[in-house]
Amino acid sequence: MHTLRIGKLFKFLLSWFDNQVASDMRMPNVHHIDWARVIPFVALHLACLGLFWVGWSWFAIVFAIALYAVRMFAITGFYHRYFAHKSFQTSRFGQFVFALIGATAVQRGPLWWAAHHRDHHVHSDEEQDAHSPVKHGFFWSHIGWFLSSANFATKFERVKELAQFPELRFLDRFDILMPIALAVAIFITGELLAHHTPELNTNGLQLLVWGFVISTVVLYHATFSVNSLAHVWGKRRYQTRDHSRNNFIIALFTLGEGWHNNHHHYPGAAKQGFYWWEIDFTYYGLRVLAACGLIWNLRKVPHNIRESKQYR
Repeated sequence: MHTLRIGKLFKFLLSWFDNQVASDMRMPNVHHIDWARVIPFVALHLACLGLFWVGWSWFAIVFAIALYAVRMFAITGFYHRYFAHKSFQTSRFGQFVFALIGATAVQRGPLWWAAHHRDHHVHSDEEQDAHSPVKHGFFWSHIGWFLSSANFATKFERVKELAQFPELRFLDRFDILMPIALAVAIFITGELLAHHTPELNTNGLQLLVWGFVISTVVLYHATFSVNSLAHVWGKRRYQTRDHSRNNFIIALFTLGEGWHNNHHHYPGAAKQGFYWWEIDFTYYGLRVLAACGLIWNLRKVPHNIRESKQYR
């Protein structure tokens, strides 16, 4: 009996690092939240309180904002517009680097992310849509679905062309490796700065709390707001079959993802701000990468499609 308990405990702890183990342990109930398995997620939110102990510095705040921006771009530009929608092309090496950077955002692996997002577009605001606020309520669409056992496994049938790459499958299975590596690197950087440039008034713990913990939590909820708020708050330009909306405020915080009604009208475009006045920082970043030759063939919105199905 004692050995059995130790085995279960080991498997439980292993599930935090190996997604295959966690998938094997998942519950079939769609609206079941496995609170034990998501302890790290809850702990990350509670760790934000650490700011009362570590204090703040201008360097730590700027560092947190910079990491937020880089990782948000990785989610919007790489996970979303590349892996989920293939709105541009890159090399296999570039694809892997994009996946590594995206994984630092602590939003699972690239295959899981892309597969669930493609599934969302197929069933947008229908009962099968995992994060529809119209069908499942705001809390579930914002955060509950992400913690659900039923939504934990990667739907490989949705990403067959990506699943053929073993490096992506490895990263998808052990997606926690990159966040851990980032957190360790941030702590070491903070300690080095404290030793060599004390005038910055920062240290390892302070930089870890601001640069990783707080930055990641804000990144979570900004990203989740596209699933929840962008389907209930904003304006509808296009007559789509779902409740997607354009929202300028969400677009600012998510580097362009707030033009959600545009996106659901034509998901394959690299640019989601269809008109010049619709700010889309992610697209501007992709243009820079294209100018450097790192990506190419950015898909545009055909003029006839852009002007079609608009509310008059």
